[in-house]
Amino acid sequence: MVMLGFTALAVAFYARSIHSQMAWVLLWLGEALLAGVISLIGMVKKTGSLEKLATSIPARKCALSLVPPLAAGAVLTVILVDQHLFQALPGMWLMLYGVAVITGGAFSVRAVPVMGICFAIFGTAAFGVPASWANSVMAIGFGGIHILFGLLIARRHGG
Repeated sequence: MVMLGFTALAVAFYARSIHSQMAWVLLWLGEALLAGVISLIGMVKKTGSLEKLATSIPARKCALSLVPPLAAGAVLTVILVDQHLFQALPGMWLMLYGVAVITGGAFSVRAVPVMGICFAIFGTAAFGVPASWANSVMAIGFGGIHILFGLLIARRHGG
């Protein structure tokens, strides 16, 4: 999770110089893909193999809980981009990612669904800030929350 936070901070820093809204969206979608790969690698390392991860009942339950809100976010991203409602993306992404973490985190330590609640609340609040704050919102949300909870989970639960 800490690595996810640092990659999000790096993308937020770089995204400040992006002037095209579509390039900004693609950059953040690339970050989401990178975060997914990093998460998968971390889970494989924790379980010992991809086969063990794939056959784990808790991992399957977690995946089935994560996918619907993430899929909803993907569909809404296409719709919002098509409608040129770029300013709604940070709040929607953070909120639905939070819902995904809440549902998927039901099979993890207590801190994980709490982290999801923080994402969902922060994402909801992000709808009320100016569009010019988008990179700061993404940095604080995807960067800060991941780092904070990653360190907390590592300290209390060993990673």
